[in-house]
Order: sequence, then structure tokens, then C-alpha cells
Amino acid sequence: MVMVPFKYQQFIEDLTDLVESGEVPMARINDAVERILRVKFVAGLFEYPLTDRSLLPTVGCKEHREVAREAVRKSLVLLKNGKNDDKPFLPLDRTAKRILVVGTHADNLGNQCGGWTKTKSGQSGKITIGTTLLDAIKAAVGDKTEVIYEKTPSKETLASCEDFSYAIVALGEPPYAEMRGDNAELTIPLNGNNIVTAVAEKIPTLVILFTGRPMVLEMPVLEKAEALVAAWFPGTEGQGMADVIFGDYDFEGKLPVSWFKRVDQLPLNVDGNFYDPLFPLGFGLNCNSGSLV
Repeated sequence: MVMVPFKYQQFIEDLTDLVESGEVPMARINDAVERILRVKFVAGLFEYPLTDRSLLPTVGCKEHREVAREAVRKSLVLLKNGKNDDKPFLPLDRTAKRILVVGTHADNLGNQCGGWTKTKSGQSGKITIGTTLLDAIKAAVGDKTEVIYEKTPSKETLASCEDFSYAIVALGEPPYAEMRGDNAELTIPLNGNNIVTAVAEKIPTLVILFTGRPMVLEMPVLEKAEALVAAWFPGTEGQGMADVIFGDYDFEGKLPVSWFKRVDQLPLNVDGNFYDPLFPLGFGLNCNSGSLV
């Protein structure tokens, strides 16, 4: 199936010319059409071409959101937990007096969902119903803990670092799909590495990365951050992240790809002893044992 959103008439004309000239055999067209029709037959679209509108009230119901929340919990990958193996940083203390939350993805539902949400490429902002990481944190810690949020940490806030028990930095990629995600450098956007370093130098810090793929993690980030979590684009149910980082559930996720050190190590998952990724395929820690999942 070809997804041409705008110049579809030109596509039809060009493909027709290619078939008539014999450059594209008719057998190739028949094969493609057969595959599409087969799926539609299995789905029953020829008997019931329209959706059952009576089911609309169940879309996004409590049960659906609980399943989505569970998916978030199980997909998070813990990459680092403490600067020393014998002193884990997670789970976080939900009774802390004052905590700092920083970053472009802490309170942005669109950034949390990524592409293919509401629209093809997605977009930032409150694009749908859900719970951001920041709201989930506030709900998890309760009224006795003061939560300070800044998209970018101010000098004044960092100067009062002794007032914070810990910081949570939530950064990552903007929503994208297909060519909008093309990126030859794969660095954390908007000076993400620098923001992490600035906060982690002053305050014990958990870094949560919202990305659709591994990104370049500079050495200061790896060294200075107390804990590092790959959240991917978890979707609308931010409570799933709070469930895990505050210890109601342990981490279960494993890397579905190897995490490179440098972009010149791409492509991912190369066989051979010479390939030395930052984190190998299948890597993932948990809190209870401090070992691999």
C-alpha cells in the first residue's frame, strides 16, 4: 500500500504509465492488491465497512487506560541506577520535602506521545486526554511534597540546590514520523545534554529520555546523572512512569536494540566482537536486585 497524502493523482498517472510500458509488471500490481484485499476480507470490512458507533463510549475508557498504563510500566528500560552498584538511586523517595522537575517533556502530552498521535507526525502540547509525567509525579508524592517545575532550570533555582532532595529531568525528541525524524547527529535536542549536566552537577538527578530510538549520550550525562531511564514515547498514561520510579512496580523493560556510543557505530545490532555499544541489545536493570532484568 502506497501512502501518498497529497500528490496521489500524479502517483496514479506515473504508475499507470509504468505498467503500460511494461516496466512494472501487472503481476506486481495484482500481488499488492491481493495482499491489501486479503487483510480487508479477514477484518470483515466488506460485510461491515463502517465502524460500530455504539462502541465509541468504550474508547479511552478506564479499562483501556489501565492497559495503557501497564504497557508504560513494562516498557520502561532502566539503564543506570546509582553511581555505585551498592548504592542504588531508585526508587525515589515520595516523602521528600522538595523536588525539582525540569525539561521539555515533563509537562507536555504531545511530546510524551510522539508521532502517529492524532495526526501523522504528532505535535507538541495538550493534543489529547491524558496525564503528563509532571501531573503523575505530583499525584504520587502527595500534598506534603513541594514540586517545582521549570522547563529550563534558572540560575536562581540551581543556586538553591541544597533545598532539593533530588531532580527529575525529562528530555527527548519532538514528535515526528518518517522524514521529519531524519537526524544525522541523533543528539538530544535543545541542548539536552547540557541541561542534564547543569542540573546533575548540583542535585542528585534522575534522567528520563523520551525518544523513538537511542540517542547520543555524552559522557558527562552518563557520569553525573544518578539514574537513567529510557521511556521511549510512552503515550498518554504518565502514571505508568510514576508507578515505577517511585517503587510501586519494578522495571521490566529490555532494550529492543543496542544503544550506540557514537553515530558512526550505526547500523544497530551489528554482529561481531568489534562492535562495542554503550548498552547491548536486551540490556535492562531492575531496582530490587540491581541486576539485569
